[in-house]
Amino acid sequence: MFKKIIKGGRKPSKSDDGFGNAGHHRTGSGPGNVVVNHASRGGTGAAVSTPASPAVTNPPPMQSVEPLPLFRDVPVSERQNLFLRKLQICCFQFDFGDTLKSVREKEIKRQTLLELVDFIQSGSGKINENCQEEMIRMVSVNIFRSLPPNSHESTGQEPADPEEEEPYLEPSWPHLQLVYEIVLRYVVSSDTDTKVAKRYIDHSFVLKLLDLFDSEDPREREYLKTILHRIYGKFMVHRPFIRKAINNIFYRFVYETDRHSGIGELLEILGSIINGFALPMKEEHKLFLVRALIPLHKPKAISIYHQQLSYCITQFVEKDYKLADTVIRGLLKYWPVTNCQKEVLFLGELEEVLEATQPAEFQRCMVPLFRQIGRCLTSSHFQVVAERALFLWNNEHIVGLIAQNRGVVLPILFDALEKNIQTHWNQAVHGLTVNVRKMFLEMDAELFEECQRQYEEKESRAQEVEEQREMTWKRLADVADKRDDMITA
Repeated sequence: MFKKIIKGGRKPSKSDDGFGNAGHHRTGSGPGNVVVNHASRGGTGAAVSTPASPAVTNPPPMQSVEPLPLFRDVPVSERQNLFLRKLQICCFQFDFGDTLKSVREKEIKRQTLLELVDFIQSGSGKINENCQEEMIRMVSVNIFRSLPPNSHESTGQEPADPEEEEPYLEPSWPHLQLVYEIVLRYVVSSDTDTKVAKRYIDHSFVLKLLDLFDSEDPREREYLKTILHRIYGKFMVHRPFIRKAINNIFYRFVYETDRHSGIGELLEILGSIINGFALPMKEEHKLFLVRALIPLHKPKAISIYHQQLSYCITQFVEKDYKLADTVIRGLLKYWPVTNCQKEVLFLGELEEVLEATQPAEFQRCMVPLFRQIGRCLTSSHFQVVAERALFLWNNEHIVGLIAQNRGVVLPILFDALEKNIQTHWNQAVHGLTVNVRKMFLEMDAELFEECQRQYEEKESRAQEVEEQREMTWKRLADVADKRDDMITA
């Protein structure tokens, strides 16, 4: 659904470079005690009606949920008042923990929400400002809520692997889904005037929307992703604020909580945003890469969102090739030491980055880079990190970069290659190493022979040192034996 909606949307302006924390308000069981604060509005009085439509006064609060007539069954002049009355019905809250409780009222609200979705989507009547305000108020009552704690938070148990946990599905989803559909249709509608709508979809609304990305329900996160992306595209005034708010979520995730359900969805949005950055890239965006995106390689749960993260990182390098050195050094900084699954992910991302790397940037980072690759080549883990590292030589662009700088790269890797051929337990790794060794030999036979000579000299010296060490220990053992004999005599 996300791709389908985005496809028809307006592309971000080239002039724009891509794209505080509010608490949850309280909601009652009915529409009478709802308060929604809009930071961008000066007062809380009734909205001024547009000249094109007659003034509409708010109907009195409803005390119970009763079915209302359909929009098509009332005159056009009365539809705005009927719209407000239907919004009042949708402000009632129900307990979905008990499936047998308020069954009739729940169904009435569901049908009313469906009618509102159809009414907004059809565009049969322009919604005036007062109705827009009441609609966002109804949306806020329904979606802005305290999310349930994770299982380990409520039981005190150690947190399990997020990939293995069963996602929590929101019981009120039959209503929530339709409320999200209303917001989405309102945002994407061509009848929605952003100058008016930004009074209601303000910074407070956006922050609360971002808070919901921590929902464990993947269906809810999918809707949130689509809605936030459309808000970013339509409300240019909110773009810097949204980017900053997402930054703050990443900071808290990396440096404090280490758990968040919606990192992948936020990165998907950012992938599209980064793709629209204008060149030359602003310093603000480069800082975002260094301070927010690269540190996302640190958490243990990176496998959940690594695909989206890798896409964002690669987009930066493709946009500005000079960032390749920064990205590669960032990967090396967070390179895993004991987690081989993460190492395989890093190697895959490294290959994508190197594909977009130019020779000058490659030369700046090739020494620390190939020292790390050399360590990967000799990995003996059963997940075969070494095999994934050797697959880098299947990439023509990377082989070209290596060939241009073989005088630096081969001396760094030669020891690892020889060690693999002599001692590595895995046959696939052994065969790939032989192929890579042969490739270096064909690149520069003279350099290869020099490296081999130096390797043999180094091994010979190491053997001499080992023999000297053994002789020293043997002399010590002989002295100790003689001393023991003297004591016993």
